[in-house]
Amino acid sequence: MSGYPVHRPQPQPIPQPGINTWLIRMLVLSISGAVLLVLALGAFLTAFEMRYTERIVPGIAAYGVDLGGMTRAEAEQALASHFTYDKEAIFTFRYGDRFWQMTAGDLGVSFDVQATVEEAFAYGHEGSVLEDVVQQASAWFNGRSIAPVVQYDQQIAADKLAEIAQEINQAAVNASLTVSGTTVSTTPGVTGRRLDIVATLNQLDTIILQLNTGAEIPLVVNEWPSLVWGEEEAAAQIRTALSGPVTLIAQDQAGNQLGPWTATVDQIAAVLAINLADQGDGTLRYTVDINADAFQAYLEMLAPGLIMLPRDARFHFNEDTRQIEVIQHSANGRELDVTETLNQMKAGILRTTDRVVPMVFAYTLPQYHDNSSAAELGITQLVAETTTYYTGSTLNRRTNIAVAAAKFDGILIGPGEEFSFNHLLGDISLENEFVEGKIIYGGQTVTGVGGGVCQVSTTAFRAALLAGFPIIERNSHGYRVGYYEINSQPGLDAAIFQPTADFRFVNDTPYHLLIETSIYPANDSIQFRFYSTNPGRQVVMEGPVIRNITSPLPTRYQANPELRGDQQQQIDWAKEGADVYFTRRILNASGEQISEETIYTHYQAWASIIEVAPDSALLQNG
Repeated sequence: MSGYPVHRPQPQPIPQPGINTWLIRMLVLSISGAVLLVLALGAFLTAFEMRYTERIVPGIAAYGVDLGGMTRAEAEQALASHFTYDKEAIFTFRYGDRFWQMTAGDLGVSFDVQATVEEAFAYGHEGSVLEDVVQQASAWFNGRSIAPVVQYDQQIAADKLAEIAQEINQAAVNASLTVSGTTVSTTPGVTGRRLDIVATLNQLDTIILQLNTGAEIPLVVNEWPSLVWGEEEAAAQIRTALSGPVTLIAQDQAGNQLGPWTATVDQIAAVLAINLADQGDGTLRYTVDINADAFQAYLEMLAPGLIMLPRDARFHFNEDTRQIEVIQHSANGRELDVTETLNQMKAGILRTTDRVVPMVFAYTLPQYHDNSSAAELGITQLVAETTTYYTGSTLNRRTNIAVAAAKFDGILIGPGEEFSFNHLLGDISLENEFVEGKIIYGGQTVTGVGGGVCQVSTTAFRAALLAGFPIIERNSHGYRVGYYEINSQPGLDAAIFQPTADFRFVNDTPYHLLIETSIYPANDSIQFRFYSTNPGRQVVMEGPVIRNITSPLPTRYQANPELRGDQQQQIDWAKEGADVYFTRRILNASGEQISEETIYTHYQAWASIIEVAPDSALLQNG
């Protein structure tokens, strides 16, 4: 056979193992191992997934319960027995000293076990394969706690609070006050209140969402007072006011007690006024006032009788010391302060004790006080002196002369002031110590209170003439009176009759005039002395000039029921009628005439008047 030459390769030497060969072997081994591991892991994961397809992966727990490997049903059963929050968490709602307790379950808290299990099961089951493997591995190695799904139905809690509100809520009730006679009744006001459910729920929500095991929650309650209040305070005032009468008292200038005047309980009840005062905040408050109009009218009626005029001090001039000395002390004047007395009376009515109320007076100071001095008044000398006589006067006439003279003893007439005999004398009345006597009235001599007072006015008139004071008013008697012509001339008498006839003059000097009077029973005389400072004038009296003399009228007889039989009593003596003129000239210190005036008196003729018994024949003859 033919053939081709065979080329045989030359035998090569067998290589010896080295570094590269081991690396290759190691690589092959590694790859093989990895493949095997992957195959093993894949087999494991496949087995794991098959094992936990319907079970919760290991490492998952909820509410402290290990749920790994449990089916949903097993997990729900396991968790259901462990959730006790809804029964064990106790919440206490408090309002003042009242409280209400409820469990979390009562307030709408419940455990959703199914939702919790679903959340536990979803971990490692609901992602991609890789995500699930990662979650499953994390749960396996690190564990995973699933928060329990707790539900809170706020409407249930609101309903529970609404039940509490029914016990708390109340409408405000106004206080009331009634008075029937002297009985006082009150009904207290009631404060309105309402549970604020929303605000209370806000507090509760915060606590429940934190799953606190319990708490005390103050209920939020809105309160508002009654619109009318103060009834008890007002009632207490009324009861005090009606607790007894209130007495008003006063004193006279000598400190003697006046009154008392008493307001009875019934009178007080009639003037109590119950009002509702606006407090400016929408509420009204009971107040008690006293409608004192009736008391005011009564006090105003009393007021004139309680007036006391200020009493000036009276003085005598001491010729030795040239000072004035007090003969009658001064006293403050007063008049009733009706307004302030009412205020004090109101205060007394509202006091439980001390219900005797002194009247309140407004005081006025006297013009001349006890410490007045001769120097400040300008009294330095005797400027005029005159004396008249009343010889033959009855006892009653003497009494009236003494009473009237005392009214002028020690008085002061200031510069520019007017002397009014009637004003200073006061009322000629029995209450002022005057007695009945013979007076000239209506052109005849009659019996009346104050007979003899004209003796005093006549003496004062003559002193004023001699002192040079201007005479403002002077009235003469209708006929010549014998008393005024004893040791004197006719035409210098001054008659007064209240209220129509007065004797007045003016102190026209810059100095005060001090008048002193004296009665001298031993010689039946009365004297006026004028002390002041002579401003430098001289008084010259000229007269009398008597004209137109007319004969006395025939004797008249008039009945006196006190006389019997032939008894007679002459009360007037026959007098001629005449016109009498005096002239008074006043000169200055240099002898120059300052003024001149005529003092004119017209006297009508007068008859003797004799009183006889009412059955006397002389009355027919007369």
